[in-house]
Amino acid sequence: MDYSILRKSMVREQLIPRGIIDEKILEVFSKVERHKFVPEEFKANAYADHPLPIGENQTISQPYIVALMTECLNLNDVGKVLEIGTGSGYQSAILAELVREVYTIERFSVLAQKAGVLFDELGYTNIKMRTGDGTLGWQEESPFDRIIVTAAALEIPLPLVEQLKEGGRLIIPLGGSFSQILTVVEKKKGEIESSPVCGCVFVPLVGKYGQEAS
Repeated sequence: MDYSILRKSMVREQLIPRGIIDEKILEVFSKVERHKFVPEEFKANAYADHPLPIGENQTISQPYIVALMTECLNLNDVGKVLEIGTGSGYQSAILAELVREVYTIERFSVLAQKAGVLFDELGYTNIKMRTGDGTLGWQEESPFDRIIVTAAALEIPLPLVEQLKEGGRLIIPLGGSFSQILTVVEKKKGEIESSPVCGCVFVPLVGKYGQEAS
């Protein structure tokens, strides 16, 4: 199977027609090997237009949503990004191609271990990862220029707001299990301003400042 052809088709048929226009992002999506971030039994569908299971009742988001969230972050000349929910590591790899430093937190040790091995194999030396409660953020490495949350919360975890740099931007799905809005948050003079992007469906954000584990 020629995955490079599938990647180019993904960009051409899924991303560009839906309005992803940032040339750097399109180039990165054409480069990063998404099939390496999904379980063996799903590799044939790695570039399909839908999420895929990755274990622990978690998923890798459809390519368009990953691209949309990345573009909404406005990553031009960004230094440090915090990602909550490493999952497969695909979003982390996309970010690592675009910014200087990526800090990513995963609560499932099994997923974190798999992603860590893959980062090493692919040579991503600018990704720092740890296992833990993502709703607490990564205080000792803050503030962050950007924060991306890849799970749904009822409200924005306070530690993430505190760890976002003044003038920084955060993207997070907000809402319950069946109704979520992908939301961009900007921090201005210590206050946050929120803008809705679109409806979406993500697994719940679990932690002290999130939802309880089911």
